[in-house]
Amino acid sequence: MNLSFNKKVTISFLSLIFLFASCSNNNVTINNSFKKYFDANNVTGSFALFDNGEGSFVIYNLSRYKDSAYLPASTFKIVNALIGLQTGIISNEKMIIKWDGIVRPIAAWNKDLTMEEAFKVSAVPYFQQVAKRIGKDTMQIWLDSLHYGNKKIGNAIDSFWLDNSLKITADEQLGLVKQLYFVKLPFNKFSTDIVKKAMIQENNAKYILAYKTGWGNKENGNSIGWIVGWIEENKHPYFFVLNIEGKADIDMGTIRKNILMEILKQQGFLQGKR
Repeated sequence: MNLSFNKKVTISFLSLIFLFASCSNNNVTINNSFKKYFDANNVTGSFALFDNGEGSFVIYNLSRYKDSAYLPASTFKIVNALIGLQTGIISNEKMIIKWDGIVRPIAAWNKDLTMEEAFKVSAVPYFQQVAKRIGKDTMQIWLDSLHYGNKKIGNAIDSFWLDNSLKITADEQLGLVKQLYFVKLPFNKFSTDIVKKAMIQENNAKYILAYKTGWGNKENGNSIGWIVGWIEENKHPYFFVLNIEGKADIDMGTIRKNILMEILKQQGFLQGKR
């Protein structure tokens, strides 16, 4: 079964071990006005927002959203953390993995980190150690069971989500975070709650904004950026996925956040009025 897109005429969430998002012409509004945010930053990409209450999508660049697969980069930390917690490789969010002493360009990585700290600063070395401890065979079982993207690990257990072995569509990414939110993935509530909490970036009287970012390079050298998550206003969740592609030297961290916030603002979020 192809999980990237279901051509049924009504909204349908595919049922395997968990449900991926799927869209059809009947439940999709194409919003090309989002293009200006990508153009202003000299990037291409796609964006989708799913209104859970209405069962409807607002999408920019539908073909890229549903048909094109890219390396997940650090968005894979969502699944890596879930597997680690479920299997006991990660005991809880306070579990420390000692710094290996290698100085890396991101200063926040150069110290002992707990799981929740490593998730927040997207520390690759921490989750490389988690993947090694999980092991290739167990990791493959989980990828197959989850039907995560193309399910390919390749030869490197500590970098397959970064080296273009593993690829996933934006549609699949959105489906994953929706099922995470509703505790519908095949992981226990303990594991799920820890990861959901780690994803929360802003929590105030108006809204809760939760997401995981990712940043890597395609085979051609272009940068691929992700933000996947949800915004909750008045206890009503909306799920989103932003995919960006640009030159290798772009300021991805700033650009992807700016585009996300501009789109959410345009759609009437961030004021607690949705």
